[in-house]
Amino acid sequence: MSSSLVVCEVDESLKDKLKKFRFRKETNNAAILMKIDMEKQLVILEEEYEDISLDDLRNELPERQPRFIVYSYKYVHGDGRVSYPLCFIFSSPVGCKPEQQMMYAGSKNRLVQAAELTKVFETRNAEDLTEEWLKSHLSFFR
Repeated sequence: MSSSLVVCEVDESLKDKLKKFRFRKETNNAAILMKIDMEKQLVILEEEYEDISLDDLRNELPERQPRFIVYSYKYVHGDGRVSYPLCFIFSSPVGCKPEQQMMYAGSKNRLVQAAELTKVFETRNAEDLTEEWLKSHLSFFR
C-alpha cells in the first residue's frame, strides 16, 4: 500500500440521498450511516434510520471500524424553542486498522463538503455518543 493519503469519492446516489435528507420534513431524529467500500474507494450508504435515538444509533456502530454519520436531531432548547440541527459525526474507534483510519480521515472533508454540513464532530469512543455529548457540542453553535 502506498504511503499517499487516499481520498475516496462520494457515491452519486449517496449525494442525492444526503441532499434529500437535508430538506426532510419529518420532526423525529433520523440518521444516515455511511462506510467506505475499500475496493472501490467510494463512500457509500450503509443504512438509514428513522426515529432513532443516539443510544440506539450507538448500538448500530461496529466496534472496531470507522463510520460516518449524518444525524438529524430534534433539539429542544432551554427556552422551549425547537430546532433540527443536521450533524456530521465521524466515529473512529480506538483499535481500527491504521489504513482504514487514514482512508476515512482523508475522505471526511470531501464528504462534509458534498453533504454541505457545518456541524462536524468526531469521536474516538462510541460510548461518548450520547444526547448529553451532542448537546454539549451543539452549544458551541448558539
